[in-house]
Amino acid sequence: MTDTTVTEVMAELSALEDPKIRAVNERHGDDHGVNLGKIREIAKRLKTQQDLARRLWQTADTAARLLALLICRPKAFERDELDAMLREARTPKVHDWLVNYVVKKNPHAETLRLAWFADPDPVVASAGWALTTERVAKKPEGLDLTGLLDDIETRMKDAPDRLQWAMNHCLAQIGIEHPGHRARAIAIGERLEVLKDYPTPPNCTSPFAPVWIAEMVRRRDDT
Repeated sequence: MTDTTVTEVMAELSALEDPKIRAVNERHGDDHGVNLGKIREIAKRLKTQQDLARRLWQTADTAARLLALLICRPKAFERDELDAMLREARTPKVHDWLVNYVVKKNPHAETLRLAWFADPDPVVASAGWALTTERVAKKPEGLDLTGLLDDIETRMKDAPDRLQWAMNHCLAQIGIEHPGHRARAIAIGERLEVLKDYPTPPNCTSPFAPVWIAEMVRRRDDT
């Protein structure tokens, strides 16, 4: 792809910029004003273009990076490339899409999970926890669930926001997926009270782990 193509895509994204959307996003730590549905529409039109995705990522523009993550080929990235991308992805939405849409589908996901999980940077560590939560749900063999609960019990209360959120998700997932650990997961949530008062819209499940666990287990029992 030529630089002109990147220029054209950047111009299209710029034309979609909406100050009201940016104001809402900035309250959540994101720095773009483009409707995510519009980004998905552009991605659907462009289809998979790995070279263009890499060029868009290099612009460091958040909307362009979100688009790049939708049109890239997840399995085409090398381990060190993904590690560098994660450390550059400081806004929550880019971080979230990179982990969920790209890293989880990449053959280096497990080695990155292990490296990021122990990283001193809490934002990087939160990606390691997100990948661990994925394994708790889909491939728990080999995971030390008791050790994870010990770590959560010790560290989650005072963890920085994004790391705390990722650890809390892992706590809830252990409680939902593994009945043998459910009582302890609920007890940890009740004792730590992390996200207990988180504002939750009507018809949505609270992220407070004891409530989250109970609701998801109830839904499974009803099916």
